[in-house]
Amino acid sequence: MAEALPVIWFILIAVLWLGYLFLEGFDLGIGMLMKTFARDERERRLLLNTIGPVWDGNEVWLITAGGAMFAAFPLWYAGLFSALYLPLTVALVGLILRAVAIEYRGKRGTSQRWVDGWTWCLAIGSFLAAFCVGAMLALTTTGLPLNENGDNVGGAFSWVTVPALLGGVGTVCFAVLHGLLFLTLKTDGDVRVRARLLATRWAPVLLLPLVGWVVWVQVQSSGGVLGWSLVAVAAIAAVYSWTRLRAGGEVSAFLGQSVFLTAGVAAIFTTVFPVVLPSTLDPAHDLTVHTASSSGYTLGVMFVVAVVAVPAVLCYQIWSYSVFAKRLTVDHIPPAHTVPAAIRGHASLTV
Repeated sequence: MAEALPVIWFILIAVLWLGYLFLEGFDLGIGMLMKTFARDERERRLLLNTIGPVWDGNEVWLITAGGAMFAAFPLWYAGLFSALYLPLTVALVGLILRAVAIEYRGKRGTSQRWVDGWTWCLAIGSFLAAFCVGAMLALTTTGLPLNENGDNVGGAFSWVTVPALLGGVGTVCFAVLHGLLFLTLKTDGDVRVRARLLATRWAPVLLLPLVGWVVWVQVQSSGGVLGWSLVAVAAIAAVYSWTRLRAGGEVSAFLGQSVFLTAGVAAIFTTVFPVVLPSTLDPAHDLTVHTASSSGYTLGVMFVVAVVAVPAVLCYQIWSYSVFAKRLTVDHIPPAHTVPAAIRGHASLTV
């Protein structure tokens, strides 16, 4: 069992990153669509309300994935994150901007300058977070200049590589498409129709960078039968999603997109296994699931906690999405209003 624990935790971390990309993907996509898709303030508020009950819960997957990497594979965490101070800082700034914008943009709803400023923060923050997380995941599957001690020797900008840019752009494009598909499930009326038409028109283009990242990993790591089979499944799922979208099958199109993402992530992680962070200097310096992992005791205790906690979190999130499953329209969005000064002055008395 002790020998299998590093492999089990590698699979669990891959699942955590998959959960983040799937759930936070449409959140980040909605954030970017606030400035590029919505036509007026009521539509922007509609888009924000589609993710309002769930966006902060979705971010837990990012925290859990990073925490699991730190605890289960400390050398993987150290080797990757020490080389990515700049993009990680940018990602953190983006997540902060996004979170604060969601909470603050409606505090002075009658001030257009205030609302526009926070809307830009939401869109830019969502873009930065999606790009930097995608670049980081691409680097952990394609490599960094690591020496025999697992230290980065390429400088502060060693992360700026073609695979990193491809992963960043691919994640941004996927998030935009994922957000459009989510809108077809959560809205009705003109917004729903426009989201479906836009997704139908641009789906093949928006998925290309992510497909490029998956194929890059297969070629670089000499993916075997399993890896290329999963790539084929991802391609079939993407085509299925697009054809169903063209036929008006919004639910089946979203499910096809989900299978595409799952198969693509599985193809990447199964192909690089057992390497968790390749070295571009010498394959002998690669970090693997066994050389980068914590002790068997640590992994065992974490596994017991995960067996209880992960299903509980999944059940809670499934329940929360079922509660907020109803479609929204602009008619559900009331006009912006200002709280009277007298009420604001006595707000502390009513808390």
